[in-house]
Amino acid sequence: MADRKSERRGLGRGLPALMAELGIEDNVLQGAPETTQALSPDRGVRRLPVEALQPNPDQPRRQFDEAALDDLAQSIREKGIIQPLIVRPIAAQDGRFEIVAGERRWRAAQRAQLHDVPVLIREFSDSEVLEVAIIENIQRAELNAIEEARGYQQLIERFGHTQEKVASALGKSRSHIANLLRLLVLPAEVQTMVVEGQLTPGHARALVTASEPLALAQKIFSGGLSVRQTEALVREASGKSAPRSAAPRQTSAKDADTRVLEEDLSANLGMAVIIDHRAGGEGQVTIRYRTLDQLDQLCQLLSSVR
Repeated sequence: MADRKSERRGLGRGLPALMAELGIEDNVLQGAPETTQALSPDRGVRRLPVEALQPNPDQPRRQFDEAALDDLAQSIREKGIIQPLIVRPIAAQDGRFEIVAGERRWRAAQRAQLHDVPVLIREFSDSEVLEVAIIENIQRAELNAIEEARGYQQLIERFGHTQEKVASALGKSRSHIANLLRLLVLPAEVQTMVVEGQLTPGHARALVTASEPLALAQKIFSGGLSVRQTEALVREASGKSAPRSAAPRQTSAKDADTRVLEEDLSANLGMAVIIDHRAGGEGQVTIRYRTLDQLDQLCQLLSSVR
C-alpha cells in the first residue's frame, strides 16, 4: 500500500501535463499514422542506432501482429520514420536508451533494415514510463479488449486517476472504459478466449454476471453463438439457478441508473457486483469474488471505510 501511495505522489504532473511533456502534438496520441506525423525541427529530435535502444520490460502490449509489423516496415521503407520514438536514458548503461513509446516503429525499422531511428529523449520516472506506454497503446487502438482494460485498470489503480479523468484525457466515453473494466472480473480462461479472438468483447460483457462464465464461454465458442444468443443463454442460465421467492416480483429490466451503478462498482472493485433493488426502497448488493486474494482485498477495503 505504501508503495502505491508513493507511486501516485511521484507522478505529480497528471495526464495533460505528461502528454504535453512528450514534446509532440496531441494528435500523435490521437491515432495519427505512425509514419506520417511530421515534427518541427526545433523539437530536439535526434537519431540513434537501433541497437542502442531496448524495449520497456513493463510494456503493456504483449502481442505484436506480424502482418501489421510487415505493413509498417514497408511503409517505413517508402517514407521513413517521420514520427520519432520517445526514449529515456538508462542510468546504468551509458549510451543506451529505453523505449518509452514507439516499440512497434523500432521493431518495424529493424525489418526495414534501418540503421538508426529518430528519437526524442525525455527524463521520465518509472511510473511515468508505464503511464505513457499505456496511453500510447490505448490511443493507437492496437490493444485487444483485455489489454486495453488492463491499461485502464493500471491508470486508475496505480496512478490514482478516476474513470472520468481517464476518459477525458484519452477522448473516450466513461461508459466505454467502465464496460471494458468489467471484463477483468471474468475468469482468466475466459479472458484468454477474448485475447485469442474466440470470444468478442460483446460476448464477454454478457458473461460478466453469469454464475458459470467459463462453462458458458466454451458453449458459446463451440456453438458459434451470436452476442444476442449469448445474452439469452446467460438469462436462461441465471433463471434456472436463481431461487424463487414466494412473493411475486416485478420482472421488468433494471433501470439504466442501476445498471450504470453496477458497472461502476464492478469496475472499481474488480469484482462482479449485482444490485437487486426492490419496490419500497429496500434491496441487496451481491459482490462475487473468485479468489481468496480478492476476498482479502475486499475485506481490507471495507475495513478502511470510516
